[in-house]
Amino acid sequence: MDDTDRPAPLSRFAGGVDCDLHPAVPGMDVLLPYLDDYWREMVAVRALDRLNLSLTSYPKGAPITCRLDWRLADGSWPGASLEAMRRHVLDRYRPGFGILNPLYGGTLMHSEDMAAALCRATNEWIRDAWLNQDFRLRASIVIPAHNTVLAVEEIERCAGDPRFIQILMLVSGEVTLGRRHLWPIYAAAERLGLPVGIHAGSSYRSAPTSVGWPSYFVEDYISQSAAFEQQLQSLIAEGVFAKFPGLRVVMIESGLTWLSGYIWRADKTWKGVRAEVPWVTRLPSAILRDHVRFTVQPVDDPDAAKGIGRLVEHLGSDELFLFSTDYPHWQYEGDDALPPDLSEALLRKIVHDNPLATYPRLLKPATAAAEMPA
Repeated sequence: MDDTDRPAPLSRFAGGVDCDLHPAVPGMDVLLPYLDDYWREMVAVRALDRLNLSLTSYPKGAPITCRLDWRLADGSWPGASLEAMRRHVLDRYRPGFGILNPLYGGTLMHSEDMAAALCRATNEWIRDAWLNQDFRLRASIVIPAHNTVLAVEEIERCAGDPRFIQILMLVSGEVTLGRRHLWPIYAAAERLGLPVGIHAGSSYRSAPTSVGWPSYFVEDYISQSAAFEQQLQSLIAEGVFAKFPGLRVVMIESGLTWLSGYIWRADKTWKGVRAEVPWVTRLPSAILRDHVRFTVQPVDDPDAAKGIGRLVEHLGSDELFLFSTDYPHWQYEGDDALPPDLSEALLRKIVHDNPLATYPRLLKPATAAAEMPA
């Protein structure tokens, strides 16, 4: 394709879907109106109002936490301002939709009841402070995943608002995600037509690497891709996709370069030991193509366009990748949220077609008046 035939750097994203935007809960004070009297008292008694519960997978001071030109002048947490998100992404890239993935530590409280209360408050705050303020925004449902009864209750409560289009979980928790006690979450997801988004991050209840605790942030950050590989294998081997054939899973901020090696090894090994997992009746690569999608940021390849092209060839599908800016995290320079030399056909698949196929609720009418039950 000649350079004169290529869309302008920003116009090529117009009308698409940004599948990973991060609104930040600025403090416990914004959640207090959504808590009942008991939990407001507990917040005060336990001094939770003095804590910032944003997940530390992205420490506030780390350079990649937020691009320098996206940092807020008042020093508040990056992503805490809807006006800033509009200025930096929504009005600049002009996506048709942006999907909010709130990363907030309330989901990780050891008290399952407190985690459920804070998840509920976070979802209601997202609805009022973000979804009701911009018609382009959609959101993931934050859940207390370590209690499936409470998680399913919150999923079903939020699902009445069609602007909630995904269920959000973290890649590193207490168990591998294919384990059967988590299946009620996947059953609800399939029944309600909600993909499960698995996002980089950890509950830090156990070491985030398989060989122990790291000393430095760079170790933790790089090890996230290994966690995604392990969780993907768990979902396949435990039979989640066999039990729930309509389920879609989106790996968010997983990186991409590990995929080719994983699929080669998974397919090869399955052929030799598949007797122990008789419910896995197809190659892992085939299951992945049908059920799993990946957001493109961070593109962890020095030649991003060639890297994505190789993955499309190795994995045998151009339907696996979803556009994302990962706002406000620092994953690319300038306006190059995707490499400029992708083919026009692949660009359209990543920015438009694949997200719309992955998130069926985007095609349904949604009004600002939609309400979740009390």
